[in-house]
Amino acid sequence: MIWLFLAHLAATLYMTGLVWFVQIVHYPLFRLVGENRFVAFEKQHTWRTGLVVGPPMVLELVTALVLIWQRPAALGVFEVWLGAVLLGVIWASTIFVQMPLHLLLGEQPTRQLKRDLVRSNWLRTVAWSLRSLLVIYGAAALMG
Repeated sequence: MIWLFLAHLAATLYMTGLVWFVQIVHYPLFRLVGENRFVAFEKQHTWRTGLVVGPPMVLELVTALVLIWQRPAALGVFEVWLGAVLLGVIWASTIFVQMPLHLLLGEQPTRQLKRDLVRSNWLRTVAWSLRSLLVIYGAAALMG
């Protein structure tokens, strides 16, 4: 069961680092891509980003769900469920906010849409950061 938690820890920490990079570096740089080139840029960005974020996001989700039902005794029920709720917030924000914004940016990019993407992504950035604290706390609990 420890391997499952370690996979979960790795996926969560990876995604937390990545979301901070996206929030502070990547999304703000969107404004430097000219409007006439942005549609092509966005299509490539979306495809390539999916390759980098898809597998670890799915791994994090699957391991979080398994940990709910096969929770090691050292992990608190509250922490596991709080982590799952935060992951639900992340997925909901991804599906219902960030993905639609990326679709709109891929059709008719505007400065406002780019700003909306950066602002709305703070929710995921904070949620993943809190999840990282929880899984680090869980790792400490598992190590005794």
